[in-house]
Amino acid sequence: MTDNVMSKAATMEIPINSNGGTGALAEDDSLEQDLQQVMVSGPNLNETSIVSGGYGGTAEGIIPTGSVKGPNMNHSTSSSSMTAEEETRGVAVEKYEAVKKWGLNTYKCTKQMISERFGRGSRTVDLELEAQIDVLRDTKRKYENVLRLAKALTNHFYNMVQTQHALGDTFADLSQKSPELRDEFGYNAETQKLLCKNGETLLGAINFFVSSINTLVNKTMEDTLMTIRMYENARLEFDAYRSDLEELSLGPRDAVTMARIEAAQEQFEVHKEKYERLRSDVTIKLKFLEENKVKVMHKQLLLFHNAISAYFAGNQQQLEETLKQFSIKLKPPGADKPSWLEEQ
Repeated sequence: MTDNVMSKAATMEIPINSNGGTGALAEDDSLEQDLQQVMVSGPNLNETSIVSGGYGGTAEGIIPTGSVKGPNMNHSTSSSSMTAEEETRGVAVEKYEAVKKWGLNTYKCTKQMISERFGRGSRTVDLELEAQIDVLRDTKRKYENVLRLAKALTNHFYNMVQTQHALGDTFADLSQKSPELRDEFGYNAETQKLLCKNGETLLGAINFFVSSINTLVNKTMEDTLMTIRMYENARLEFDAYRSDLEELSLGPRDAVTMARIEAAQEQFEVHKEKYERLRSDVTIKLKFLEENKVKVMHKQLLLFHNAISAYFAGNQQQLEETLKQFSIKLKPPGADKPSWLEEQ
């Protein structure tokens, strides 16, 4: 009987009968994504293994009493069989309770989400915090665009430097083989080699800029956004259990209802504590992220400006000093090409 209940709980679908069928809801992509986010926290039923011992199972492994000689062995075998059955039953009950708890939580959150979408349910709103979250998401999109353009600049400039290097080698070769144009080919070869050297120095600065922006966007900001997603899920659960408690409080006050209200109050307090803790975590992370972003971008924008300006002004000394100022080290000559661009 327990196996049948488990099977139904694992395959149960939650009907939605609020103003129309489920077909209209399936067209709402954002709602489907939110539902998937709620469902993802469920238990892994593939890892559930329930062995029916003595009720509904086969007789395999049961020792007939006629084959056992002596009362002591019979008593020992019976005790072992009862112990195994009790352990199996305990595992089955534990799995069933886990699925039941997850299903009830998913139902409440789904109901709350749909109510909010259709304007029938209330939600807890922290206007200041949500404004900061919106700013962070917009900032991340803009920084991702900066990162994409900086990577494109790095690739294009690398190709130009490689072309200058090849052109300088060609001029140097022609200078040896064309006596009548030796000087002209010679100083053009030297110019291209100098440009190539300065270009490699500039590429070192740009690569450092790209690496720092990538860390800021895809690690630091993403870590904060992950905490924000946990906070938003906790907010949904908090409102779901708050709404459930409010509905029960409006009903009759008999003994059964009072017991349900007391249980709902306990669950409400648990989710309230979780919601407030995550809200505090998000507030702290947003504060430290803003400070870190300003510090990192101040350094990187100064590096980018000084390196670009020195390169196009032809100031080789200032370009090299810029790399020393920011402790950027280039790969030594003779290293495999492309040098540091292999990480891109």
